[in-house]
Amino acid sequence: MESREIARLSHAGIARELDYVTSESPLSINVTDSKNSTFEMGITMRTEGDDRRLILGFLYSEGVIESITDVSSINIDDGIASVVLNESSSFDSDLHQRNSTVTSSCGLCGRSDLNGLLELENTLLDEEMSISLDAVSVCLNSIHSDQPIFSRTGGSHACAMFRGDGSIDCVFEDVGRHNAFDKMVGYYLESGLIPKPGFGAFVSGRASFELVQKCIRGGFPIMIAIGAPSSLAVDISNEYGLTLGCFARNDGLTLFSGVRRVVE
Repeated sequence: MESREIARLSHAGIARELDYVTSESPLSINVTDSKNSTFEMGITMRTEGDDRRLILGFLYSEGVIESITDVSSINIDDGIASVVLNESSSFDSDLHQRNSTVTSSCGLCGRSDLNGLLELENTLLDEEMSISLDAVSVCLNSIHSDQPIFSRTGGSHACAMFRGDGSIDCVFEDVGRHNAFDKMVGYYLESGLIPKPGFGAFVSGRASFELVQKCIRGGFPIMIAIGAPSSLAVDISNEYGLTLGCFARNDGLTLFSGVRRVVE
């Protein structure tokens, strides 16, 4: 978080004071492959903190790596991340390079096509996990206390991993929805826990295509969103068997796919 001077307007007049805002700054990601060739992966606009996990989750979601063992080293200095990949990685410069800035609202910016993102055929989603409306309510009520940035600024997104009873395992915040999800995936990659059976993903905003793709890629069978889904998010959820619940409230949930994992 950062503070900025503001002028607060009310019927009593203008009051000048300080207020908190969510930090947003660029992180440039470069990768060096096993042949010692270096390529630019683009610039992502993110909230500083957990940058290593953000990078790991990003590379995993892009299909560049399959596990932490594909990464030789990550060095981050002054907003520039230099990643050295092992020979086991799946990096393809033609497929994975980006040509522009990845803004905080767009997780796909700079990509020339979606082929790499759609390679999900080998992903198996857990069929044992199930949730109830009570579990969704527990998740919703718990997530608020784990969003310190949002509580001060109102300007961050959150992604959380939850169990079948709705209890939270971890929460990550960022100015970008996709960044928060990548940080969360990177957290589990560090421990060799991707996929992690018995856990679903919660997102504080809408269910976009890129978030659904990241969820399926991570092997999480259920995704709950406070906001609305896009048409492509619904279609890819149905295609790969993801349970997608949106407009989450304490007293209701709209299911767009995977009703079989929800119990009344």
